[in-house]
Amino acid sequence: MSSFDIVAADAIEPARLHAAFAAAFADYLIGPFRMPLAEWPSFLARQGVELPLSRVAVAGNDPIAFCFVAPRPECASWRLGTMGALPAARGSGAAPALLQDFTARAKAAGVETVELECFAQNTRALRLYEKHGFTTIDALYGYRRDSGHDQPTSAAPRVIEMETAFAWLEACREAGIALPLQVTPRSLRALPARLQAWRQGEAQLVFSQAAGGGVQVHSLVDRAPAQQDAEQLLAALLSTRHGHPVNVPQLQRHAVGGAALERLGFERLPLHQVWMTASV
Repeated sequence: MSSFDIVAADAIEPARLHAAFAAAFADYLIGPFRMPLAEWPSFLARQGVELPLSRVAVAGNDPIAFCFVAPRPECASWRLGTMGALPAARGSGAAPALLQDFTARAKAAGVETVELECFAQNTRALRLYEKHGFTTIDALYGYRRDSGHDQPTSAAPRVIEMETAFAWLEACREAGIALPLQVTPRSLRALPARLQAWRQGEAQLVFSQAAGGGVQVHSLVDRAPAQQDAEQLLAALLSTRHGHPVNVPQLQRHAVGGAALERLGFERLPLHQVWMTASV
């Protein structure tokens, strides 16, 4: 496969784009993509993807690779929301062409940097990104703590209205704390879960209760380096979970909450992501 065109992603029928995405990620290292078509718009919203800015490589009428764009105007950045190629198109040059197109259009739009997250174990993708000037700025870890019997804590975190919690997260950038898009309001607002937010001193926790009783942490940020407030928030959460596990996706910066998780016995997941940027 050597001939392809690059078109705007919103020119492709949603069902065909969804099918191409599923085919590209059928052999993904964290498992195949099995999201139903009905949930596809919600998935794109959680990733901050804008289809008119995103691009698809097509051979004939068939999508063979894609590069989804999530602009972050508050950071003067474009995020590569997701990139993939169908197995038959790997090695065709479609992915490098899409990546070059992505950075060129970002520069033309006046953007200063581009960013992405990539699993550290995805060596093929890492080589491509590094070849195009991306460098790692931080690691993003996931954590899990299985069921146990935690002692009650005297910590009494403040329950925060979600709009107040979102405003606090937005202000993190002005406080000098950079965060991946998925733990910021733009992504959190698109989650189908019922979110709850707690605040303690310089730290804030956004989480939801899973259907089976477990807890999903969506955003944990402590503006203080010692992360003592984050530790108190987590201790309070653990004391109320009634033996259910607590999960943190691979989006947690160690410097703004990861250390607190580890002090409380959370184990890092085997796979982790790297957060990468490049100047344009």
